[in-house]
Amino acid sequence: MGEVGQEKIHETNGVGAGFEQAVLQRYGSAVSDGEPGLCVPVDYDRALLKVIPDEIIEKDFGCGDPSKHVREGEMVLDLGSGSGKSCYIMSQIVGARGKVIGIDFNPEMLKLARKYQISIGDKLGFHNTEFRRGKIQDLRTNLDLVEQYLQQHPIRSVSDLADLQGYEEKIRHEQPLVADDSIDVIVSNCVLNLVRPEDKKTLFAEMYRVLKRGGRVAISDIVSDEPVPEHMVRDPELWSGCVSGAFLEEEFLRAFEEAKFYGIHIEDFQSQPYRTVEGIEFRSITITAYKGKEGSCVERNQAVIYRGPWKQVMDDDNHILPRGARIAVCEKTFELYSKPPYQDQFILVPPRQEVPTEEAGVFDCSRDHRRHPRETKGIDYKATSAAGNICGSGSNCCP
Repeated sequence: MGEVGQEKIHETNGVGAGFEQAVLQRYGSAVSDGEPGLCVPVDYDRALLKVIPDEIIEKDFGCGDPSKHVREGEMVLDLGSGSGKSCYIMSQIVGARGKVIGIDFNPEMLKLARKYQISIGDKLGFHNTEFRRGKIQDLRTNLDLVEQYLQQHPIRSVSDLADLQGYEEKIRHEQPLVADDSIDVIVSNCVLNLVRPEDKKTLFAEMYRVLKRGGRVAISDIVSDEPVPEHMVRDPELWSGCVSGAFLEEEFLRAFEEAKFYGIHIEDFQSQPYRTVEGIEFRSITITAYKGKEGSCVERNQAVIYRGPWKQVMDDDNHILPRGARIAVCEKTFELYSKPPYQDQFILVPPRQEVPTEEAGVFDCSRDHRRHPRETKGIDYKATSAAGNICGSGSNCCP
């Protein structure tokens, strides 16, 4: 066969359906045979590993520990949950009041994760972990339900195929794999890079869909410091090895921006690359980001003061915030700055008298950015007061 023919086979294997097949085969084999090259060493809390069987621990193929960003009582979604190791770690963190849902496409990985589901729950004294089969770029289609349907309704004709498609559309709306606005935090550990390029935009949109307002993501993945050339992208071995599907560093953060996330922050950036191929470095990065900055801009006479240390900063809505200046903001922005990840960076200046909802107008985004103190105190504010005792009981700081 000539070079052109070989190139076409290579392209077919490396693009489209070949991507998913290469990933399924490699990770399916890793369940039984193991493959240390698929993971980046991570230091987990050993106390949280005690209840997890060695069979699961040994089949860990991640590149970070997003479980550090999970809190008690939360509803957690793990995209690409694999052997279930991270899910079982997080199940202990969220506790009996929380829940962890693992999503994976690989039947062998799901089988391993589910194998110990009951026994681990019994050891913990509560059962709060569940594993569902699906693609992380399609969090509506429950593939366990599709599989059950196919067992009862084998495809033998075009009409049967149409019936299947109708069933899939029905369950996507009536029994979605993950419901809208239902998740507190999404985590993922070295999986987003395995999604086909044409599906990645949908992947980020799906993450945004299922998060509650105010929810967040904590994503560990592989990024590259240079663009990945086409011949590497088409290589199934490099793709399934978390290499050639990696985001370019800046593009990874931009993908969150374009999906409407805010407060995007690099939590961890490994100085040593996971792999270097043809001079391109691939390394682990962990990102956190939040959902919920949409809404109307209402004027409530509120201001914020940026603490520093930078001379000034620009936020995701292009507000320029000089250090130490009272900057006028709308109610939505005021509320955002009062919560993570911003709350430690700003001093909040509420109005002396709260503006009733019925009297609140539309915030003028074209106005002077600085808020005069009289806007928050009130134009007619003319109070005069004596110095208060700020020293505290028993202090000699004041004569």
